[in-house]
Amino acid sequence: MNWHKYNILPSLLFFVVWELFSRVNGTAKFFNPNFLPAPTLLLSEGWELAKTGMITDSIVSSTIRILLGFVIGSIVAVGLGVVMSKFRTAERWFSPILNLVGPIPALALLPLFIIWFGIGEFPKVLLIAWTTFIPVLVYTLDGFKSVPSTLIRSALSLGASERQIFTRVMLPSAVPNFLVGAQVSLGLSFSALIVSEMMGAQSGLGYMIVDARNYFKITNMFVAIILIGLEYSFLSSLLKLVERRVVVWRKGGLRDAIEK
Repeated sequence: MNWHKYNILPSLLFFVVWELFSRVNGTAKFFNPNFLPAPTLLLSEGWELAKTGMITDSIVSSTIRILLGFVIGSIVAVGLGVVMSKFRTAERWFSPILNLVGPIPALALLPLFIIWFGIGEFPKVLLIAWTTFIPVLVYTLDGFKSVPSTLIRSALSLGASERQIFTRVMLPSAVPNFLVGAQVSLGLSFSALIVSEMMGAQSGLGYMIVDARNYFKITNMFVAIILIGLEYSFLSSLLKLVERRVVVWRKGGLRDAIEK
């Protein structure tokens, strides 16, 4: 079994080093041992939380929110990217607006979303969708603009229609860029998810962190942080799997250039 392929060995090594350092700190008292509990203690505490159903509820709530916001933001971004790539007028109108609002951190919009839409599910999903939208749109547009002109000329010379050029040449060429944008957006979307759940939520991994902070439950806080990392790693791995399956033809870089 190739453990490096699934990032198992580096992760195990990380937790082993953490465990050893926590045990040494418990004896040497470099700082308060309660501030950095050992992974074995977190595992025990996580099991107790799992028996109460809190972990399951939190993971389900956060997963539903991140998937809804991520999918909605990606669909809207791809749709607008298609329109802007096909119609120069649309690009001239939308580009200045995107340049204006794009640099604004999505988290800065959260208070406005709460004021406008309350503290329910809609503003959380909307914030995640917005966080996803900008990077996916930028990378998708770059993908459309990076299509080699020789491919388009070749398709035209073979009698391809405009629709065929777009669906069979431009879209496949833009897919790798879209997937890169999706990977970038996923990390940003998790940031938006956790912050939104820390401000006006009754469930979710972000809520677990706030609840642990309020009652000074350091171990619970670390359990929630580890779960966030695990869920992100799982979804990121799914995206990479999709990339390997969809763009299996794409190879490049030093590792592919060197024959083994």
